[in-house]
This record gives sequence, C-alpha cells and structure tokens, in this order.
Amino acid sequence: MEQTSPPPRRSDRRPGLSVGRVLGVPLHLNASMLLLAVLVAVLYAEFARRQLDLPQVSGYLIGFGFVVSLLGSVLLHELGHALTARRYGIGVRGITLELLGGYTEMDRDAPTPKVDLLVSLAGPAVSAVLGVLAVAATVALPQGTVAHQLAFQLALSNVIVAVFNILPGLPLDGGRALRAAVWGLTRDRHRGTEVAGWAGRVVAVGTAALVGLLTLADQLAPVALPLMLLVAVTLWRGAGQSIRAARVGRRFPLIDLSRLARPIWPVPTGTPLSEAQRRRAEGGQPTAALLVTDSTGHPVALVDPAAAAAVPAERRPWLAVDAVARALAGLPTLPVGLDGERVMEAVQTHPGAQYVVTSGEDVVGILHIGDLAQLLEPNRKMTS
Repeated sequence: MEQTSPPPRRSDRRPGLSVGRVLGVPLHLNASMLLLAVLVAVLYAEFARRQLDLPQVSGYLIGFGFVVSLLGSVLLHELGHALTARRYGIGVRGITLELLGGYTEMDRDAPTPKVDLLVSLAGPAVSAVLGVLAVAATVALPQGTVAHQLAFQLALSNVIVAVFNILPGLPLDGGRALRAAVWGLTRDRHRGTEVAGWAGRVVAVGTAALVGLLTLADQLAPVALPLMLLVAVTLWRGAGQSIRAARVGRRFPLIDLSRLARPIWPVPTGTPLSEAQRRRAEGGQPTAALLVTDSTGHPVALVDPAAAAAVPAERRPWLAVDAVARALAGLPTLPVGLDGERVMEAVQTHPGAQYVVTSGEDVVGILHIGDLAQLLEPNRKMTS
C-alpha cells in the first residue's frame, strides 16, 4: 500500500529505524514490520515443516527465507512508485516497510492526472511481474521441494498484493488511479480525492464483510482474523483522511497572509512582560504578537504566547519579555504574497507554531499555525 501524507501533510506515522538507502531512496523499517516478520516466519515454518516433513530447525530457516523474500517483494513494489515519481520530478522522502506492507512518502503531489496514474500503477505492476515470474518458477520446479513451496508462496503473495492494491479506493494504489481518472475528467483534483476516498470506505466495508464471511465459513485461520480486521480498519481510516484532505485542500485559495497573520506590537528589549501586555491591550491590539526590538528599533525576537501565558501573573512585572521570547533568526519566514499552495508547502517543510510574515526585509505580521488550521477546518474543534 502506498500513501502520501494528505494536507496538512505532516504524517502521523513514524518512519521507524533507518536502514540505509536503495537506489538513493532512504529506507526505513517500522517496528511493526518486525512483529509481522516474526509471526509470518513462525507460521510459515510450521506449514513448511508439515508439508515437506522437515526437521523443526529446517522449517524455521525456510520461514526466515520466505520472510526475506516477501520483504524484498514489498520493497520492489514501493520502489516502483518511488522511481516512477522521481522520473517525473517528484522528490521521494523515503520508503517505510511496516505491518501492512509499506508506503512511499513523496514531497509533493503529482502535477498532472497522467503522472498520478503512472505513479500509482507502478507498484502493482511490479508486484504483478514478480507474481508472474514466481508462478513460472512454481510450474518449473518439482513439487514437494522447498524451492517449489517458496516459489508458490511468493507467487500467491505477489498476486494478492497486486490485485488487492488495484481496488479502486484510497489509500490503495487503485484509489490513486481512480482519483487520477476523476481528476482528469473533472479538472478538479480535490473532487477526485474525495470520490476515491468514499470508494475507499466502500472497499474497507467490503473487506470487513469478506473477513466475516470467511470466518463464518471456517475458511480463515484464527490467527489471520485480527490482521485482516486491522487491514479493514486501516483502509477506513486512510479513506477518511483522504476525504478530509480533499475538503481542506479546497480551502487553500482562502489563505491570505495579509489578512490571516496577526499584527505585531513592538516592545523594547528589557520591557517587563506585564508592561508589554498592558501597552498592547491599551493600544487596542489584544491579539497582536509581541515583537522584541533592540536599542535601534530593529526586531530581534518574538514572544512565545504559550511561554508568556505560563508565567504567573505576580511574576510578570519582574520578568523581561526577552525571557519568554525566541530569536527571529530561528523562526521560519513566509513572504506576505505567497498563495495558499505555497504557504502549505512551506508549513509542511518547516513545521512550527509561529511563522514570521515579511514584506521585503520588514516584519509585517505573525502567522499562528492554530489560525491557519481554524481557517482550513472551521468546524473542527481545536485544542490549545
């Protein structure tokens, strides 16, 4: 399964342990993948031992070999996405192998429906080719041998991955293909994402229903039931995130830094915090950002509102604003003329709570990330 993080695109996923690079693409291994690898190795070891009448140690060696081959197949699937994306100028932040397979994180969306379609189908195409090769090896190898069993399981795994991933619903690869198709027909990327997201919820419900039917028919191993239900839940959540991303993305044109940024209220360095707050309130700017200036009037730091609020009221007359301020040089900046898409790209690249809005060399306002989130999702409850 391949996924890019939807806007506002800071992924909740943790990439896990970095294990190097493959063809220049950073590779990460999530701890959940280690859990799955152990589970699959043990289960397949027992299966192979019974099928081939092998000693227990040999069974576990075969199980380990199958897991390595399976991880290699998943990695090649994700490399199909990554290399195709790079071919069309889309940066790839990395590939992560995790419990449910893996995902490729890209630094931006595909620029056109055609590119989106090609990138989305590249992974299943790789899995399909691997499946065909493994089927050919299964037919060619003598039955009842270790090599035959490994080839058969690899063929089955890759064919299932290819078929499942082309189901037309996000966050699956087939969902991205559906999004690209709707995007191409309607010229509206967000509509394509929303349609594919709702289709993904249908796929999630269908997966859960199929799991239930197989369980009732005693066709699903008990140990596989939690994993399959986890797949269904993951699909549902991924589809919901895609729907949310589409709705948020539609509001990007509303981002206007000249209106969204809070005004600034300059105060000289050394000013007591209570005095700075009093001057701001008397000036009719209670929400303005307190900007600390040096002796020449040049802005040098920005008061952190959370740090200021944490100072007890009785201490504020004795604490200078500098003690609860951050140097402007350490804060990300946004030119006031940036459009919504560029603002979001900057925020995703340099995540933070506050952004200095500039016009030339002048500081003209401060963007609070909470204000941006409220604009993009006005009906969502925000936490302080």
